[in-house]
Order: sequence, then C-alpha cells, then structure tokens
Amino acid sequence: MQALLKNEDKEIVLSSALSLHCGTIEFMSFSSLAVFCGSKAGTDPLYTEHAKQLGHLLSQKNIILIYGGGGKGLMGTVADAVMEGGGKVIGVIPEILLEWEAQHKGITELHVVPDMHVRKRKMYELCDAAVILPGGNGTLDEMFEMLTWNTLNIHDKKIFLLNTNGFYNHLIAHLHHMYKENFLYESPDHRIAVINSPEEIF
Repeated sequence: MQALLKNEDKEIVLSSALSLHCGTIEFMSFSSLAVFCGSKAGTDPLYTEHAKQLGHLLSQKNIILIYGGGGKGLMGTVADAVMEGGGKVIGVIPEILLEWEAQHKGITELHVVPDMHVRKRKMYELCDAAVILPGGNGTLDEMFEMLTWNTLNIHDKKIFLLNTNGFYNHLIAHLHHMYKENFLYESPDHRIAVINSPEEIF
C-alpha cells in the first residue's frame, strides 16, 4: 500500500507524524498505565521488542499495567515482561474473548467482564494514562473511544501513541486531514502525544 503513495503524499504523512510528535501534551508521572495493543505480534520484530521494553519499564518504575487480559501477541508480551520484573498486572477481558485472546493465567489480577463496553470502561477507570501500541481493529476502537471521551471532557487522561517504525504514520496523517477538513473541534496535537520508543513516555 505504501508503495502506491506519491512523493507528495509521503511528505504529508511524514510531516503529520512529526507535527503530532511535537504536540502540546504535558508528560506527567502516574501509578497505572493502560496499554492497548494487538493480540497478534505483527510482522516487524520491533513491535514485540517495544512491548517488552515497555513492560520492563513499568515494572522498574512500579507502575501498574492495565491491559486487555490476553496471553497472546503483544498483549501477552507486555504482561509477561511486567511479571518477569516483579511488577503488577491487572487484566480485563470480556467473556466472549476468553478463548479468542486466550486469557493470561499468570498475571496479578484478571477481571472477567460481560462485554467489550464494560471492559473499556473498566480499563479507563483503573488507569491514569494510556498508551497505544501497534494493533488491529480492536486497538483502534479502544483508542478512538478514549480519544472521544477525552475530547468531550468525560476524562482528561493522557494518551500516548507508540509509532513503532512508523506503524501509525498514515493514521496520524488522517487525523490531521480530519482537522484540516473541519471535522474535529481541535487539533489532534492537543490530545495525543506520538512517541517513537517506550522510554519517551517517562
């Protein structure tokens, strides 16, 4: 898909990513972090490496991991890394996904909830901030719902987008396009901090 982009389109994607990276979100300390990511590992080994790095950092800094409760893909990787470091992991998984995402059986706490809506609400309640790692439809659903709630001032929790190897470049460009076409009430720069490595969260 990227090979079909014209040179000027590539420049727009890159400039949008850089712009959002330099957004106005203030970085702060927190005691719990929600991580939204894929139940698959993806093709780039750096996705898994960044998930491990994030997990190790959370355990080192004594920050509680709040995540979707799965034991596969990037979800399992970040949870394993936190547990390996002696940290605390709280998983929240809906009944329908117990088999699909293979709930993690080695974490500190696992909350089984009735459905996806309750899962997202519970994760929002438990976290002080959130970071989005590479993922699929579910990850984007969680990100956009949290972003919408943030925009509507239902909460003011910080949202970090981990743009591993440019994974979210096109999404970042589209957010800026929505703002340019007057479909957003404010620039996405005010609501999302784009980072290129887990260390930048802290």
